Amino acid sequence: MTGTNARALWISEAGRAELKDTAIIQQNGDLPVKTLFSGISRGTERLVFEGRVPETEHETMRAPFQEGAFTFPIKYGYSSVGEIQAGPRAGERIFALFPHQDVYCLPAYSAVPVPDEVPSERAVVAANMETALTILWDSGASAGDRIVVIGAGVVGALVGYLSAQMPGSSVCLVDIDPERADLARHLGCEFATPDEASDATLGEADVVIHASASSAGLATAIALAGVEVSIVEASWYGTQTTEAPLGGRFHQRRLRIIGSQVGRIPAHKAARWTYRRRLTKALELLGDPRLDHLMSGETSFDDLARDYGSILRDPATLCHRVRYD
Repeated sequence: MTGTNARALWISEAGRAELKDTAIIQQNGDLPVKTLFSGISRGTERLVFEGRVPETEHETMRAPFQEGAFTFPIKYGYSSVGEIQAGPRAGERIFALFPHQDVYCLPAYSAVPVPDEVPSERAVVAANMETALTILWDSGASAGDRIVVIGAGVVGALVGYLSAQMPGSSVCLVDIDPERADLARHLGCEFATPDEASDATLGEADVVIHASASSAGLATAIALAGVEVSIVEASWYGTQTTEAPLGGRFHQRRLRIIGSQVGRIPAHKAARWTYRRRLTKALELLGDPRLDHLMSGETSFDDLARDYGSILRDPATLCHRVRYD
């Protein structure tokens, strides 16, 4: 495939995207892949699109196959499902942490097989599931816990979904959008708006996870945490400054805030878990058809540059899927 031109989505400047021809260079042993679907991860991709990645994190936040820089232009993304086109693995469906591009080559170790029971259309949320799994590990949640997740976006909803499968757990998704109640119900969770969440039961949560990327959401997380609880901060704020009410309840209840980020394996797992094992497990966890409720729309790749900004700005966007015809 060396010398072949692909088409890829590039962010040419803050707030402007375009489809551009991109040369493919195939190294020895690389797999040629034709893309079937990719997924837009709204939270992170919006910060990149708007130029809100802190300069201090330009290297640490690089995606595995990113081209360009956060100062623009940049080719960014990390949720691609494709089919291998040649070699011993020809015809195999794979997931890769690759940007929005119609064909590409990548090292064999970066092409993770999609299980037979997972449709390609759903496999695009594998990176989000990997993040959710890491957050759950960081939370220390266990059977029987009262668990509250603030922010019912894709990652928050997936954390709720995983948590709800633990025996005896009680899980509530909290979001400012009351229409997320149906999503919570489909995933086996209770639902509340922030105002509704202030009752006595939720206010003594054993585990609190914050994923709304807002100061108000963090304040709600602090208000709902029980004594000695660690609040897992799963949001990424970019260059945004965040206020946190650290007086009163936070101090009196001896609460803690810990950061969760998918770029590392949590220390208590690192001796046994590799990045490949974690992503493989994330794909295996996508066999449940209920997870199709995380899909909020689909766009043809040909129309992606035109629609990209509006997709990212729409607060109703969950996982928006890109279709490669």
